[in-house]
Amino acid sequence: MAYYKRLRDLREDRDLTQKDLAEELYMQTTQYRRYETGERSLSLETAVALAEFYNVSLDYLAELTDYNGKIETSELSVDEKQLLTYFRKLNSTDKERLLERAMTLCEK
Repeated sequence: MAYYKRLRDLREDRDLTQKDLAEELYMQTTQYRRYETGERSLSLETAVALAEFYNVSLDYLAELTDYNGKIETSELSVDEKQLLTYFRKLNSTDKERLLERAMTLCEK
């Protein structure tokens, strides 16, 4: 079975114990520990609850991606901030067109 290192990392980043998280999810501490150590597979329902609790994607929990869906503004360059400012001024149709163009450029 899978070892869910990311579950432990997310929990520790929030300074929570396994008991704290088990209580949050309405389960026994032993059951949660087994998820975290990979002794027991996560059900889809539990994985979704954890993803919602941590505000991350299921792909991030499963370590299929390292992108957790969060971007720190301090990490953005001046150009990236300017691009976001322009993007927010567009209507929804133009936003879609711009995203399609950006995906095309990235595929090159």
